[in-house]
Amino acid sequence: MALTHFASSFCTLPTLASPSRALAGPVSSKNYRSLPTKVRCMVATEAAGQIVRRSANYQTSIWEYDFVQSLTSKYKGEPYTARSEKLKANIRMMLANASKPLDQLELIDALQRLGLSYHFVDEIKSTLKSLFYKNHVENTKTVHDLYATALEFRLLRQHGYKVPQEVFNHFKDEQGNFRAWIHEDLKGMLFLYEASYFLVEGESILEDARDFTTKNLEKYVKKCNPSEYLSKMVSHALELPLAWRMLRLESNWFINVYETKTDMEPVLLELAKLDFNMVQAIHQEDLKHSSRWWKRTGLGEKLDFARDRLVENFLWTVGVIFEPQFGNCRRMLTKVNSLITTIDDVYDVYGTLDELELFTDAVVRWDLNCMDRLPDYMKLCFLALFNSVNEMAYDILKYQGVDILPYLKKAWADLCKSYLLEAKWYFSGYTPTLQEYMDNAWISISAPVILVHAYFYVSNPTTEEASQFMDEYPDIIRWSSMILRLADDLGTSTVC
Repeated sequence: MALTHFASSFCTLPTLASPSRALAGPVSSKNYRSLPTKVRCMVATEAAGQIVRRSANYQTSIWEYDFVQSLTSKYKGEPYTARSEKLKANIRMMLANASKPLDQLELIDALQRLGLSYHFVDEIKSTLKSLFYKNHVENTKTVHDLYATALEFRLLRQHGYKVPQEVFNHFKDEQGNFRAWIHEDLKGMLFLYEASYFLVEGESILEDARDFTTKNLEKYVKKCNPSEYLSKMVSHALELPLAWRMLRLESNWFINVYETKTDMEPVLLELAKLDFNMVQAIHQEDLKHSSRWWKRTGLGEKLDFARDRLVENFLWTVGVIFEPQFGNCRRMLTKVNSLITTIDDVYDVYGTLDELELFTDAVVRWDLNCMDRLPDYMKLCFLALFNSVNEMAYDILKYQGVDILPYLKKAWADLCKSYLLEAKWYFSGYTPTLQEYMDNAWISISAPVILVHAYFYVSNPTTEEASQFMDEYPDIIRWSSMILRLADDLGTSTVC
């Protein structure tokens, strides 16, 4: 039903160090102790008069409350902030003084991969806008430089510019094949490979580029020295392209690799390490806040049939929006995701059809009086949902003067109705058609309810007109949800 969240660990954060020091150290804790893996196993009963319950046999959480609350970091306070501001000023000078377009592009690419680009949004936007409107990608001496062309193409497309795929025709022969000399241009092929993942439907040149580069890069990694910088980059890209990676985890990996680059910029490396640790310290506080909320709900302790995945759900929110200024959004989304995970297990594992119909009705009505008809475990679940969502709506009303509760209630009602339909299919043994499945599945993946909540927490101020727009699930939500559903289904699909 909903998107499942898996993560075996939180994050490994790099330690602030000089460029010559090794990177990567563990999340610090005041009283860390090993956490044994335990398996929860429910036994369904078949005695007369008792309800037979299913069990998914989920493991209990490996993250104990006291451990999460003990997380700490030294990267707080004025000394670190002052050093960060000085380094950022130096980098702004580097951006301003970079006169060659390729130098500008390489600096922007490094800032993005090191997780620093959010500090330089205006500078990056101005530089790319200038390059695009000068039509630089097609009308300069770098037009026959595959590496430069692919880098510029990827960065411009990533930032919303419609660069034509035909810029790569310069690297094809009369028969439409990529020229033979490109086989020797490993760096160019790597960047063409990454650029090819920014294609849109029907772009055959980029499809050919992806096939061509994948084939040749795979040949290269079989015979290369895995310790070399470029070899690491190629192997990493073939494992998963840059466009598909989680930004924070990618930054952590790239900081370590960038340090081994012979021509790396020390100021970039120092700020990348410092900033990662400072942001990680903020994330730790967000997680501790979320953990306290989760413990107060009692859902992890009382509903032993459901997944207790607070930390994994928090890591998911970091993947969605890591920037430090969006702490309230991360905390809110962690609550939303945790409630989704629990409610999903109510529908998917534990509840009877009669119980699920009652629960759905209670959510649709958003009425505490409906609790009288619910079994005890559902009362706990419904009240946690009711109180948490009302509090979120109250915060927006208090600080922005807009009542978003009707839109949040609708999103949760739609989610529960989609869960109920899937439960009816299961209990009746009905196999839906593909169209029936997809019409429901883009909602049951839970993306609409997540995105509606996120919108109100990142939009400030929120207008009543925009709020009403969210009520209809615009295409940006519908198609994002469809992509997430298909990607999630591919993770558990099998070939018949």
